[in-house]
Amino acid sequence: MGKYFGTDGFRGEANKDLMFEHAIKIGRFLGWYYGARLNRKAKIVIGKDTRRSSYMFEYALCTGLMASGADAYIMHVTTTPSVAYITRVDDFDCGIMISASHNPFYDNGIKLLNGYGEKMDEETILKVEEYLDGKVEVPVAEGHDIGRTVDYVAGRNRYIGYLISLSKFSYKGIKVGLDVANGSAWSIARSVFDALGAKTYVMNDEPDGYNINTDCGSTHIENLQRFVVGNKLDVGFAFDGDADRCLCVDEQGNVVTGDHILYIYGLYMKEHGKLANNTVVTTVMSNFGLYKAFEKAGIDYEKTKVGDKYVYENMMANGHRIGGEQSGHIIFSKYETTGDGIVTAVKLMEAMLAKGKPMSELAAPVVFYPQVLKNVRVKSKPDAQNDPDVQAAVAAVAEALGEDGRILVRESGTEPVIRVMVEAGSNEVCEKYVDQVIDVIRAKGHMVE
Repeated sequence: MGKYFGTDGFRGEANKDLMFEHAIKIGRFLGWYYGARLNRKAKIVIGKDTRRSSYMFEYALCTGLMASGADAYIMHVTTTPSVAYITRVDDFDCGIMISASHNPFYDNGIKLLNGYGEKMDEETILKVEEYLDGKVEVPVAEGHDIGRTVDYVAGRNRYIGYLISLSKFSYKGIKVGLDVANGSAWSIARSVFDALGAKTYVMNDEPDGYNINTDCGSTHIENLQRFVVGNKLDVGFAFDGDADRCLCVDEQGNVVTGDHILYIYGLYMKEHGKLANNTVVTTVMSNFGLYKAFEKAGIDYEKTKVGDKYVYENMMANGHRIGGEQSGHIIFSKYETTGDGIVTAVKLMEAMLAKGKPMSELAAPVVFYPQVLKNVRVKSKPDAQNDPDVQAAVAAVAEALGEDGRILVRESGTEPVIRVMVEAGSNEVCEKYVDQVIDVIRAKGHMVE
């Protein structure tokens, strides 16, 4: 991670951490880097979510791009995965998404995508940061070289058509609930499900610039649970602010997490001979119960660091076809280069309809182990993590748990915090072993009291 950009873009409170001047300069650099630097005109596509500050950042980015001679194609309110898709299929030099994902409305972010629709490489990100810090000069365009904006709502419509084409079944007679989080999916998700014949029930589809993710969407799925049960729906799907993740609710009102989704569709792929390498990619935060279910089904798995970026890198390096996170950020490499909540919903519908079984039955084999996770504020993350006594305490817990649980101790990527997590057969056992490790961290003087 760099000074400004983390694993998922440059994110912070609008006009406090992430300033409109930052957006202008990012546009300035990208317009030059992909255009005038190479003696050509850059073509860059931009999308945004529904938060109020997204409009400000959209115009600021366009200003910077045009000033450097690039043409800015504006998709308006759309999803992160739609920008990734259109960047790739319409041969844009790069894509920009304005969103802070599942964060509250006053935060925002700028996500950069390369010409393949993938998250921007670290080398280019570092060059952007050097320009933000005034270490690089970028000339302005003049005369005929000044860029323009192009309304590109047609790109969003093409993406909707693509989503519809992914379904192998009609949804006629199926009652589907959608919580679009007052975010990017509000103008897209219903169009897809209606076109496929579902009887679609939508909630939180009146964005006002301030209500994105507020008590709704995948971070507040309890509302969709009540909605599905109250309306006697067959299934429900909840998206986050930029719709790159999806969680599900079965017909009984139970939550179907990203781990369940990886199991359901991983097994479906295996049964149809489509699970490349017989492997599903997870992160270290997936529940122990998922791995037990995989082992029973004869499915191999890999674990990466937390972050869809690392999941995607593993998939590309090894040729795996499905991977994701417990949060519902699922990647199907045949269809996309990033997590796509609506694609995830369409693929889950495919598995449900192909098997002719309710979602509750498909998810049942994944029995979650109780989990306790505690954050420990420390003076130095490396010192605490590498302390021999702390490592010995972790090893002792791992040995005591054996095959009946696991312990994970990892550093936060953004805070001076060590996260201690244990999964085991009961909450009492989890608490006991988490506290056992924390006691050692405290006794060695690493903890900030």
